[in-house]
Amino acid sequence: MSAEAADREAVSGSRPCTPPQTSWFEFLLDPSLLEQHLQGPHPDPSPVQLIIQFLEQASKPSVNEQNQVQPPVDNRRNRTLKLMALKVAAHLRWDLNMLEKGAIRTIVLSSFPEKQTKPGPHQLNMMNLVQQEKELMENILSVLREQATDSIMVLERALNIKKDFYIHTLRTLDLLAADPSTANGETESSTAGLHISADHLHCQVHYDLGGIYFQQGCSETSVYEKAREHFRMARELLTKLDFSASLCCLDEQRLAGYWSACRTLTGTSDPNESQHTPYGQISSFMRNHNYGVSKNSQSTALIEAFIRDNVTFSLPNSFRHSIQLELLHKLQQGDKALEEVCHRLCVCNAVRDALEGGVPCVSFHQLLLNPSKNTISFLLEVCARSLDKEHLSETSKRKMALFIKTVCDWLEDVSLAFMVSSHKLFNELLQDEEKKIQIQQLRKSSAAVNLSAKQLPSFYDIPVSASVNISQLEQQLILSLDARHIRQILIELHGMAERPFWRVNSKWEVPVDYVNVILAIKDNLTRDLVYVLMAKGLHCISIKDFVHARQLFTACLELVTEFSPKLRQVMLNELLLMEVRGHEAGAAEGNMERPPSDLVSRVRGYLEMRIHDLPLRQIVGEECVVFMLNWRENEYLTLQVPQSLVNNNPYIKLGQLIASTCKELPGPKESRRTAKELWEVVVQICSVSSQHKRTNEGRVSLLKQRESSLGILPRSKFMTFMKKLREPLVLTTLISLFVRLHSIVRDDIVNEVTAEHISIWPSSLANLQSVDVEAVVVTLKELVNYALTLNPNNQSWLCTQADIYFVTNQYSAAMHYYLQAGTVCSDYFTKPVPPDVYTDQVLKRMIKCCSLLNCHTQVAVLCQFLREVDYMTAFKALQEQNSHDSMDSFYDYIWDVTILEYLTYMHHKRGESDKRQVAIKAIGQTELNSSNPEEVLQLAAQKRKKKFLQAMAKLYF
Repeated sequence: MSAEAADREAVSGSRPCTPPQTSWFEFLLDPSLLEQHLQGPHPDPSPVQLIIQFLEQASKPSVNEQNQVQPPVDNRRNRTLKLMALKVAAHLRWDLNMLEKGAIRTIVLSSFPEKQTKPGPHQLNMMNLVQQEKELMENILSVLREQATDSIMVLERALNIKKDFYIHTLRTLDLLAADPSTANGETESSTAGLHISADHLHCQVHYDLGGIYFQQGCSETSVYEKAREHFRMARELLTKLDFSASLCCLDEQRLAGYWSACRTLTGTSDPNESQHTPYGQISSFMRNHNYGVSKNSQSTALIEAFIRDNVTFSLPNSFRHSIQLELLHKLQQGDKALEEVCHRLCVCNAVRDALEGGVPCVSFHQLLLNPSKNTISFLLEVCARSLDKEHLSETSKRKMALFIKTVCDWLEDVSLAFMVSSHKLFNELLQDEEKKIQIQQLRKSSAAVNLSAKQLPSFYDIPVSASVNISQLEQQLILSLDARHIRQILIELHGMAERPFWRVNSKWEVPVDYVNVILAIKDNLTRDLVYVLMAKGLHCISIKDFVHARQLFTACLELVTEFSPKLRQVMLNELLLMEVRGHEAGAAEGNMERPPSDLVSRVRGYLEMRIHDLPLRQIVGEECVVFMLNWRENEYLTLQVPQSLVNNNPYIKLGQLIASTCKELPGPKESRRTAKELWEVVVQICSVSSQHKRTNEGRVSLLKQRESSLGILPRSKFMTFMKKLREPLVLTTLISLFVRLHSIVRDDIVNEVTAEHISIWPSSLANLQSVDVEAVVVTLKELVNYALTLNPNNQSWLCTQADIYFVTNQYSAAMHYYLQAGTVCSDYFTKPVPPDVYTDQVLKRMIKCCSLLNCHTQVAVLCQFLREVDYMTAFKALQEQNSHDSMDSFYDYIWDVTILEYLTYMHHKRGESDKRQVAIKAIGQTELNSSNPEEVLQLAAQKRKKKFLQAMAKLYF
């Protein structure tokens, strides 16, 4: 042991439970120490760690006096380290499972998907480390993929080797070191070393070649044939070899999975396997549609396979249930011959679930709601055959007993329950007390059935009475959606009894505005018919069944046209509302085709309608206004809507003000009169009224404020109205209004939210105390969130959303939206972000976000983005040692030489030589030389801006 190791052991003597770790250089000083170390029970460092340390030290580059990086020196020290790495690998018997750091297998394993965890904002540091490791691994993989063709060629040539060979051991490597002229330890034809047969080699190579071809099959399906052939050869060789004594490093379960996948993908089957494995048998049955359906047989080959598997547990439960679902799907498509097979398969799977301690599925519960005697008989047979008589454990017996008890409880037919309780399994598996309780419950149920089992006449023997017919007809009336059928039913009902049949279903509702008009109809049959048709039509609209709604409303329109002009106009209005909603529903699903001119004309006709004692629903006006705003009919709303309708419907007034404001947006300030009117209306909606109450002492106290009743409509209804709008300019205008209102009520000039067109609104409020601050904040957040659901790539809305998160101290979310705003206007930062998007104010807010998230290196990089570099903030950030970002990994994104020089000085002062080298490497790039032309320097800065912003997007998205 070296003197340094002895000193370290003496120092750590107070901790005998933690033996000191041996350093790599000790093996250089004492070559005999390596074998002694590897023979220990738990060597520390482990063999694989030793290999990594030896190779790292042997491959370590050197730095000359000019700070230039030089390749590793080929000297005795480095050659000895490489030889020791080989010795450790020989000690591991060249186990590929431990040495999987290169060649084909790494590429194959990296192609399988892994579940990614999404870290939260407080885990940014860990996320950065993971990202670095991921990028490093991807670089390694890219090199390996480039070399994959050569590796495949080497492996394929290895299959031509027909004779056995020998590989190095610790002893032969010592001989090689002593005399390099001996190629295999002693002589060229020597048999020294570890013997490897050609079959062992071929088995391993076929396995790995199959893996790489399987991975390549994702892009070229014909390659799966090659993979299948290699896996077939590997399986055949594996059966001939003594696998326990071989050096083959392959996973038999993975090989079986590969083989199964290849056969499925290539559509081939192995007849021998189909005859011997349950999976092969069942797959063959399903592939050949051979379900063994027969009316005479109690069971089928498919069902028999499932029953046998209840004992062996060789099939995964997911596979069994997938077969059940596949057959159930075929049954639902009309193959009625599969019904019995589906029932039996459901029973088999329920028993398997019970034996695994699970809960029977819903389909089994439904099967027991009305089972046949044959079903229960089959269930008991499966239960009996599913118990392994030779290796029956107490756990299995208990699980089966609970299952049989559950079946007894679920069965409503007492005779079937007695059938279960009389079976031998019931007596063998249930405990005496359980059997006693279960039998008592069954007898009570049986007695109750017998008491009520009086002789009743058959249903067809019951004499037809008016009450029976009325109840049947009322049921038909509730279910029918055919207007003629509804009319016929009501005629029959009114022929039997004179009562208000519009009350048959309590869920039939018509708007309050129409109730009095409909109930005033003198003819009772007509009244009921109008009411029912309208109620059913409205219900169909609510569930978006516009076809039936149109049929019902059209029939109602034809009916009322004969006797009531008022009701005729009501039905025309409801038909219009239905057409508008139908078109808007299509637009919400992506159909942006403009509405037909006929529909636009009818909407205009409604908005121009003069009111003559006509019941009008405000919702019709609201939807018409939304329709016109969404389809940019601002000119019409501004000029041609009659004032009487504007005064009568607040939604029409709102629509007119919004349309006028949008229309005047490009104009000068003096033409923004309507913007001020819209502002005053919205302020009133968001205002509160104060109530005062005189106390017992005679003083006047202020009670809790409540929503003002002076607004043209409540704030909740205003929010509902805004969430029906889709037109971007309209939404931008409303967002702009609430942003200005938000800034005024919060009165925080440093932390203001920004938006487009904000200058058109007033800059102060006459009665600031009357505005509900919370209502303004909540409405702004809801409105921006809703707008982004319609268009997540609107740069203006994204910036506003980012500002909202910024002023509410949610800095990680703010960074997310600031970066997203940049991506949408720069094609994911492949183009420069326009300066009107990343203004100095936005950049300073991003800098503050990163600073408060303790990502100080990101702060320093962002300080370069400002029109004038903020050196003071950058230097202060770089002085912070508690940084939660990747620090020196961001140095490649710095193009300002002054900041890089400061970094070099700071790391030198702290003695951080590694980070100093990274900074020196960054500053030494020729494209940052100050003597370069300005366009070269600008190009270098732009390239680093792009890479930095893309890296930040990966962190915050």
